[in-house]
Amino acid sequence: MSVAIITGASKGLGRALAEALAARGWDLVLDARTEGVLRETAGAVGAYGARVEAVPGDVTDPVHRAELVAAAGKLGGVDLVVSNASALGAEPLVRLEELPLDGLRRALEVNVVAALGLVQEALPLLRASRAGAVIAVSSDAAAEAYETWGGYGASKAALDQLVAVLGAEEPGLRVWAVDPGDMGTDLYAAAVPDDDDPRPEPVAVVPAFLRLLDERPASGRYGAPALLEER
Repeated sequence: MSVAIITGASKGLGRALAEALAARGWDLVLDARTEGVLRETAGAVGAYGARVEAVPGDVTDPVHRAELVAAAGKLGGVDLVVSNASALGAEPLVRLEELPLDGLRRALEVNVVAALGLVQEALPLLRASRAGAVIAVSSDAAAEAYETWGGYGASKAALDQLVAVLGAEEPGLRVWAVDPGDMGTDLYAAAVPDDDDPRPEPVAVVPAFLRLLDERPASGRYGAPALLEER
């Protein structure tokens, strides 16, 4: 049995990926800050027959990160870490001249520091896995200059660089940054509340993540739309 830790797993892409992995027989440790929503998600995911541990908390807390890895260890190890939890820095997004510096610090703590901290905590178990992998959920804002997306995009760009270096330092693992493309999520709604244009549901991009796990290409940065088009 394979075991995955997924942060930001109570809804959106995190939940969709959890359901897809559970349907494939993975056991899961799920993280989110809102306990009630997380436990409802864990119950739904567990209906696929997987063992599911819901561990509510804040990924910026090192004690919480240790709890996530310990829970996975009790299930048999860590084969996959998915860093999906994200912070925008400001809700709604604002231009850099208005961006609260505390908001930028929060985005960096959640999107970069906590993601690395969780991988550091899990590395011994990832190295022991026959197919250890790390997925960091990135954004096209990491590579493109969009007005008001500067703080969030900077944090995701930093995350991409950490993934690139980690892939070079850990050749026995697969380490992927994945830009999922446009999705209709609560995070996007909070970022740009006036944008009513329809966007794909997160479940639509999950096959791109599954393709990475199936084919295990080289560590690096991948775009979900391209992975889906190439199938």
